Amino acid sequence: MHVEPVGVGLGGHSRESEARVPVVRRGGPDTSHGIILYVEGLTVSFDGFKALDDLNLYIEDGELRCVIGPNGAGKTTFMDVVTGKTRPDAGTVFFGQTVDLTRLTETQIAQAGIGRKFQTPTVFEHHSVFENLELALRGNKGVWHSLFARLSGEERDRIEEVLEIVGLTESVHARAGLLSHGQKQWLEIGMLLVQDPRVLLLDEPVAGMTSRETERTAELLTSLAGERTVVVVEHDMEFVRTISRRVTVLHEGRVLAEGSMEAVQNDPRVIEVYLGG
Repeated sequence: MHVEPVGVGLGGHSRESEARVPVVRRGGPDTSHGIILYVEGLTVSFDGFKALDDLNLYIEDGELRCVIGPNGAGKTTFMDVVTGKTRPDAGTVFFGQTVDLTRLTETQIAQAGIGRKFQTPTVFEHHSVFENLELALRGNKGVWHSLFARLSGEERDRIEEVLEIVGLTESVHARAGLLSHGQKQWLEIGMLLVQDPRVLLLDEPVAGMTSRETERTAELLTSLAGERTVVVVEHDMEFVRTISRRVTVLHEGRVLAEGSMEAVQNDPRVIEVYLGG
């Protein structure tokens, strides 16, 4: 497939909205410039309120990025646009060099390799942990078809691998509804992982967890970064300090500050609008 090159500016990051390239999952997105998500000029308004206001944000391939900010800063809207739930009024979101996510449906975006986990876990509580992962692996083929179709050896190996990653091997036959809150969160992360996403968007993954569960989640997300890109929206600053490599602070739909946790927590603007003086 021949792809016409699209312009690159702004330090090698900028993408042009005219690019019209079909999603090709095989081989993944073009991250030859080191960036996997290009968010440029993103504006979203709801009844006159600008949830995002000309937002520019770049996420590197394989990084673990934390996004913080006060309520109403635009964090959830940012994830909604990336995953196709909300259409922007202006701007683009590119997945790698060639795929403009604003032109795709939610299903196409998920198939392209972007997974999202909401704050409240949404697992199939009356099915076992294994069955939940099997259903996620089978995608949109239907519950009954998924549960009665025979798994291939490769699919079974993938589920066992993910069980090990999320720490639920010993609970494989347990009914999901009987898991602790933290275990349900890990199961839902596992349900994303069996689909082999390149980018994971996680909304407040440690909300409601015990300190031990929070610690285990920090270990899990840190282990996922590198092979995958992990973007975490979180209000728990201690958790952010534990996992953060780079932190983006949003305020009124724009990037207020960006850098290490130490740098942003000492930024007078961040202290004023978010962390408190």
